[in-house]
Amino acid sequence: MTRHRTGMRDEWLTERISLLAAEKELTRRSDELARQRQELPWSGWTSTMPSRRKRAARLLPTSSAGARSCLSTTSCSAPTTPPGCPACSAIADGFNGFAIHLANHDVMLWAVSRAPFDKLQAYKQRMGWSFPWASSNDSDFNFDFDASLTEEQQRSGPEYNFRAEPPQPREEAPTEGPFAAWAATTGTDWPTYTRERPGMSSFALEDGVAYHTYSTYARGLDALWGMYQWLDRAPRGRNETRAEDDPLNFFRRHDEYGRD
Repeated sequence: MTRHRTGMRDEWLTERISLLAAEKELTRRSDELARQRQELPWSGWTSTMPSRRKRAARLLPTSSAGARSCLSTTSCSAPTTPPGCPACSAIADGFNGFAIHLANHDVMLWAVSRAPFDKLQAYKQRMGWSFPWASSNDSDFNFDFDASLTEEQQRSGPEYNFRAEPPQPREEAPTEGPFAAWAATTGTDWPTYTRERPGMSSFALEDGVAYHTYSTYARGLDALWGMYQWLDRAPRGRNETRAEDDPLNFFRRHDEYGRD
C-alpha cells in the first residue's frame, strides 16, 4: 500500500484547482522574468577590446552565415577526453529536437566543450546527435564565461554562478564513494570533473558588433533540461534521493540503460 496521502476524486479536484492558481501565478512570474532577461544591457566588444572578449565572437560569424543574428551556447561539463558527463549528456539529448525550431526564430544553438574536436565528433556519433558542437580545446572560451576553472582557482576559492565558493583543496577531494565513482564514469577523478561546470550564455550580432547578453549556471539551467520538467510533474518528482543512494543509476547515457 502506498505511503502517500490518498483521497477521493472530489478532494483531489479541489486541491488540484487550488494548485492551478499557484501554477498560473508561477507562469506569469516566469513571463515577467523573461521580460527582465531581455531588458538586460548588452555587453559589447569590438576589435579594439581585449582578445579574450573576442573568442566568443568567433562563433557568431558562423551563425550569421546561416542568417542567424543571435547565438546561444551551452558549455558542457565534459572532461577533456570523453565519454561525456551522463547528466550533461541527458541535457544534450534534447538539443536535436528543438535546435531547428530555435533556428526558425533567428537563434543558433551551439554546444561548447573543451575536448578535442575529433573526440567530440566520435561521442556525438555514438549518441546520435546532430546539433552543432564546437571544441574550445585551443581557446579559453569556457574559462572566459566561467564554465571552467583552473586547478589554481579551484584550490584558492573559485567563483561560479556569480558568487564565490570556498577553496577546494585536492587533498580533501573524495577518492572513493559515490562522487568518485560518478567522476570515474567520465574517465577522470572528482577534482578534475568539478573543474568543468555547466553553463549557458547568449550572444547577439548587430551592426558588426558582438554582444554578450545573458549567462546562467547551476540550477539556472533546470528549465532548459526538458526531462526535469516532466519529472517535476511525475508522482515522485525527480526522486533525487535515489541519486544519493545510487548515483551511477540515477543518470546514464541513453545507450547504457538496460545493460544490467
